[in-house]
Amino acid sequence: MTTGQMLWLIPAFPLAAFLLNGLLGRRLIRTSAHWVALAGVGASVLLAYRVFFTVLGGEDLAETVYTWISVGGFIVPLRLTADSLTAVMLVMVTSVSFLVHWYSVGYMRGDGGYHRFFAYLSLFTFSMLMLVLAGNFLLLFVFWEAVGLCSYLLIGFWYHKKSAADAGKKAFLVNRVGDFGFVLGIFLIIVNAGSVEFPVVFEWFESAVHSGAVGSGTVTLICLLLFLGATGKSAQLPLHVWLPDAMEGPTPVSALIHAATMVTAGVYMVARCHTLFELSPTAMLTVAVVGTLTALMAAAIAVTQKDLKRIMAYSTVSQLGYMFLGLGVGAYVAAIFHLFTHAFFKSLLFLGSGSVMHAVGGDVDITKQGKLFGKIRWTAVTFIIGSLALSGFPFLAGFYSKEAILGAAYASGHTWLFAGAMLAAGGTAFYVFRAVFSVFFSQREADVISADHQDESQGDHGHGGHGGVHESPWSMLLPLIILAALSVAAGWGHGVTDFLGRVLPEAGHGGGHGEGHGGVNIVLVLSLIMSLGGIGLAWVVYQKGWIDPEKMARRLGPLYR
Repeated sequence: MTTGQMLWLIPAFPLAAFLLNGLLGRRLIRTSAHWVALAGVGASVLLAYRVFFTVLGGEDLAETVYTWISVGGFIVPLRLTADSLTAVMLVMVTSVSFLVHWYSVGYMRGDGGYHRFFAYLSLFTFSMLMLVLAGNFLLLFVFWEAVGLCSYLLIGFWYHKKSAADAGKKAFLVNRVGDFGFVLGIFLIIVNAGSVEFPVVFEWFESAVHSGAVGSGTVTLICLLLFLGATGKSAQLPLHVWLPDAMEGPTPVSALIHAATMVTAGVYMVARCHTLFELSPTAMLTVAVVGTLTALMAAAIAVTQKDLKRIMAYSTVSQLGYMFLGLGVGAYVAAIFHLFTHAFFKSLLFLGSGSVMHAVGGDVDITKQGKLFGKIRWTAVTFIIGSLALSGFPFLAGFYSKEAILGAAYASGHTWLFAGAMLAAGGTAFYVFRAVFSVFFSQREADVISADHQDESQGDHGHGGHGGVHESPWSMLLPLIILAALSVAAGWGHGVTDFLGRVLPEAGHGGGHGEGHGGVNIVLVLSLIMSLGGIGLAWVVYQKGWIDPEKMARRLGPLYR
């Protein structure tokens, strides 16, 4: 069996784990459900890396499993493909999913729905893997909907808790709005090109637009409809409202949704369809504008939040905005590179938030926590590394990927897009270190729920324990340490960007570093000022107390609210 013929096995193993835990978990597997799930996603990791190195060697892969639809001349095969974009996504999705599964062993221990939780995680992983392997729009849409279903199941996992059930329904319904636009875009593609196969569609539209057979208005409409789907899945304005509430699900779910699965689908889809988007400057500018506004808005809202997981949720919305800014200015490689690095430090921050909650016994209001650094040192150190990476601190993964997007925005000539992205960068450093200083270094005593195991109806499990704050078990800490290492090293070198450059143009609209070293140096200096300035301001306000945040909030009045 060749590597190409093994593409179907990558999603098949998580699917098998889902079926085993779903059908046999309650009666036979029970508390051993994690072994089934870990084995399934672990096998996918190994196969994903084999595919990655095969594609790295210069061989793109494809496998037609069977002919799904054949009506007249309209044929849709169940076709899986893997090029460099797919290979990077496969490695990212399987690696982060495996670490989230591993972390969940300790985090979900004792939960009444233990086997059901791992069944849903495996189904989520299977759906996302099929989405990125899909070789045509129709197959992509099926699993686009499947990840939406999985988000509903996992966000509302504690379905007897009203806020969780409501959040699951909100995610499902808001995404139906975006997906309606997405399916209309696919219908328009079929009507015009007569096919849903990616290579056929892209080649047909390029030829038709250049020959004048199809007007630019048609392509623009198709791209905007596809992008409407992306605004739902990837939580961009105005369909961003579901993602902050998604933190009502268990913390590992938040990490998986925000880092490796559902919200990355929109970014991936636009990058995959870059040939279409480059035929419409209007659509490209729309993507860039929406991304910039979302990055700014979400960063501003994150500054006002008190719940640690909600801060991270708005952070995800903001960082996704950066990715769409990159896509909109033609820096597709930079956008996917940021998606890749973001997966590691954002999953680290969400899982780190869960470790803090585990230590203090409940939901984390950062205004009621403090002095935790010496008590949960492993959690604190890894969380700080993730925060530095998110802030764009030099030589960490986020620095390189965010720098590439900022450089492309500067070189695009849209000064206000660049200015908005820079403001969002400063806000990012400020809000994440506001959380760091408040939780780990402030002089308040942490508010700890003294319960050995908080009732699941209250939400995430707490383990404050009879002895107060204590560190998480190693089943939770080891994934944090691995993710911290990846948050440092994932951006080093040009390996990922060079690899992605095989199928993605670096800067279709003059992005990247085409303006010469002077432009690069300006971006670098301004980026460092915003990053270090945001961290410094957070230190002044929340560590030294030289500025009273409550007074500032009252002065800002309606703007703050």
